[in-house]
Amino acid sequence: MPVTFQKIQDLVRMAQDRECAIWQIVMEAEEKERGIPKEELLQEMGRRWQVMLASIVPPVDQPSMGGLVGGDAAKIAGIIDRAVFGPVPTRVIARALAAAENNAAMGRIVAAPTAGSCGILPAVLSVVAEETGADATEAAHALLTAAGVGMVIASNATISGAEGGCQAECGSAAAMAAAAAAELMTGDPVIVAHAAALALKNLLGLVCDPVAGLVEVPCVKRNAFAAVHAFTAAQMAFAGIRSVIPPDEVIWAMHSIGKAMHQDLKETGRGGLAATPTGKKLATKIQSASDKS
Repeated sequence: MPVTFQKIQDLVRMAQDRECAIWQIVMEAEEKERGIPKEELLQEMGRRWQVMLASIVPPVDQPSMGGLVGGDAAKIAGIIDRAVFGPVPTRVIARALAAAENNAAMGRIVAAPTAGSCGILPAVLSVVAEETGADATEAAHALLTAAGVGMVIASNATISGAEGGCQAECGSAAAMAAAAAAELMTGDPVIVAHAAALALKNLLGLVCDPVAGLVEVPCVKRNAFAAVHAFTAAQMAFAGIRSVIPPDEVIWAMHSIGKAMHQDLKETGRGGLAATPTGKKLATKIQSASDKS
């Protein structure tokens, strides 16, 4: 964790004092902490961005490990031009599903911040980049902003579903995506911070309940829903809507809720949807198939 900031309010204050963007604060902190020149850090973000872009393409003929998901990204992509919801948010949904399906099929993704939440950030950021005309360098800057938010969450709470439930995975990813989107929309540190807070607080309490212990159901579809949350949060913050609860207090609340959650609701595959009759049948079926193979 960079020594120069520990909270979201630190990032905002430092950016305001310097009259610069949050991504610049994060980049300089990373340079100081890791000893990597800024140019190399930007190149690293650029490489990750390219992997993200490749991951949001629907997988073809790649079954998921458990056979529970696949093909939904292509279905949504097929109705973009006639979607009642509108083409922009529908593209977000399709791309979030695609990256999550690629992960379930053992494809190459960027854990942002985790593999189970890998579709949220690239889906939101790619669509906002297209809509704002942002280039690859600006997308890399936005990724640095997202990284800064993720580091604060990881330092003060958790990004682990096993520790904090899916609010810690998809919730954190949504906060990162909303911050990255706001970075491209405006670059204003205050707007970026509130976008992250709005996204995270609307996913508080989200449990991690993978059927059969696989990152498939409900994880893949949950990426799409959380991506829309992030997109909505960025739009709200851009319009001037603020989180009444400050961003760092939202992170504290998420951590507190995670500690209060029953262990069965934290990635064990023993509670929530995994404990339903259908969830149990699927788990038994997958285990039986695995034993025979």
